Amino acid sequence: MTLFKAIRTRISQGTQYIPDLRQARPKGFRGLPLIDATPCETECHSCADLCPTQAIGLNPVSIDLGRCVFCKECEESCPSGKIRFTSDPRMGAANRSDLVLKEGFGLPAIRPSETLSKIFGRSLKMRQVSAGGCNACELELNASANVNFDLQRYGIEWVASPRHADALVLTGPLTRNMREAIRIAWDSMPEPRFLVAVGACAISGGLYEAAAGVDRDFLKSVGPSIYVPGCPPHPLTFANAILDFLMPGRK
Repeated sequence: MTLFKAIRTRISQGTQYIPDLRQARPKGFRGLPLIDATPCETECHSCADLCPTQAIGLNPVSIDLGRCVFCKECEESCPSGKIRFTSDPRMGAANRSDLVLKEGFGLPAIRPSETLSKIFGRSLKMRQVSAGGCNACELELNASANVNFDLQRYGIEWVASPRHADALVLTGPLTRNMREAIRIAWDSMPEPRFLVAVGACAISGGLYEAAAGVDRDFLKSVGPSIYVPGCPPHPLTFANAILDFLMPGRK
């Protein structure tokens, strides 16, 4: 009976494994927004008024994906349909300024790091630290190693100790209580190393940017090499950002 049950489950679920992470587009996912070049209605600023993280700029309209929590309030409030969210998960950036989506334009492609690609392009070990996160980003990062996404096929793996890691993956707004732990983890990593900021909280502070318990000084001294926006980011967003940065030719 166990065998027959397994067969029925396999038939009902289909193939969970994603053969090409770069081409996958998850159904129902709220991903990369598009800002149409058509003009806004006169004196309309409802999208900016409703944005909980001040991610939207006006004249011209722009969206800072490093602040955006993908709540969709801007799209639903826009009377002219100027803002529209797509299912495209590829939103990572190597420069903070590249996360600002401008009217009539898409995001620029991540420019690969030739130096880091030569070193980590076939094997990358990552240590994840939750610096006050709600566990949403952490769950999505954990999913990147499951049978669906299988980042290990590229030699990308999570490790338990920063001493074994090449990259520090930070989630959460960076709280004061985690300040020392973050620094210890970073200082324990051998050179060369780099930092990845995952989620709106890690990139900008998100909803907690002005909270009294947040201390983001670490990011002032150690700038991220990769920014992965989202609230939380989809595993495909994270996977594509890492692949574009380190393994642009790998499929």
